[in-house]
Amino acid sequence: MIKECAIDPDFLERTIFFDLTIKIFMITMMTVHLHPLRFISMLCMFSMLSAANAQVNLTPNTYPNRAVRIVVPSSAGGGNDLLARLLGVKISEHWGQQVIADLRPGAAGILGSELVAKATPDGYTLLIVSTGYSLNPGLYSKLPYDTLNDFARVNLIAYAPNVLVVHPSLPSKTVKQLIQLAKSRPNELNYASSGPGTGGHLSIELFKHLAGLQIIHVPYKGAGDATTAVVSGQVQMLMSSPGAVLPFVKSGRLRALAVGSAQRVRAMPDVPTIAEAALPGYDVNGYYGILAPGKTPPAVVQRVYTEFDRAIKIPDVNKQLEAWGFDPASLTPEQFTDYVKAELQKWPPVFKSAGIKLNY
Repeated sequence: MIKECAIDPDFLERTIFFDLTIKIFMITMMTVHLHPLRFISMLCMFSMLSAANAQVNLTPNTYPNRAVRIVVPSSAGGGNDLLARLLGVKISEHWGQQVIADLRPGAAGILGSELVAKATPDGYTLLIVSTGYSLNPGLYSKLPYDTLNDFARVNLIAYAPNVLVVHPSLPSKTVKQLIQLAKSRPNELNYASSGPGTGGHLSIELFKHLAGLQIIHVPYKGAGDATTAVVSGQVQMLMSSPGAVLPFVKSGRLRALAVGSAQRVRAMPDVPTIAEAALPGYDVNGYYGILAPGKTPPAVVQRVYTEFDRAIKIPDVNKQLEAWGFDPASLTPEQFTDYVKAELQKWPPVFKSAGIKLNY
């Protein structure tokens, strides 16, 4: 795609100046005899200046001038994938640049997150995350990145409570019936999740803890794989985002028993909450957000935030999100960071009391 663009005179001046400086430096190195260590020291200095120059050139006026990828740290068909593709199309249309969903599932989102944490902080590699982003630090003894410092929070784009669904072969039509069945058959029922430490995993672990149940966990690489396992009858139940399970509920291939949030979901108004159906006080609400590598320039972070904020508010996007069971949102980078910090304080005591600890 060819896009007409204006050249920033300051950018052009800095680029020409820096190019001439590098050429002068290399000529000097070839004509002047320097100690090898001093040569390496000077080369490192110019490398750092080059990196700094590149950072300065990342401005809203020049970004983006090529394709942007959104790393999806889970398998196809889950909430992360649905949101990345829907919003990516709208942003691509507005920017005139491709926005690509890059699926990197595995390890409860840790593999894809690590890739972005170590990516060049230029705004061309983004990450879409769900609740597991703020759950993993309390679950795993060690992560290959710093949850706060290695990422820049850009925009919290949606809330989405998990839906408790079962395969139709189970006789349970309500949450109370499911609890009674599980108590009569300890360690015989099983549930799928998109991986250890994900929102779906911990939602059912909390459900088990409050109801006093023994149900076996069967982890998968992502929400799409976990949903497929339950639809096919390999596993009996799961809790996942409305977007991942709603089509199968409507077709009768899954049965929805309850939602995990304190309020009912607009896309499923007849489905009760777990709290009202059987376990008062149960309240687990998921979220989805956009991150960038930690040292991404603030101007670029703001540019990305503005674009996602615009896309989320497009009427047909809003309508589709609600149809999938998402509650559209748009928190600023500062608000999103405060939200994550609160989540990081909230969950570790819960994991400790439940005796949940994982190794990566």
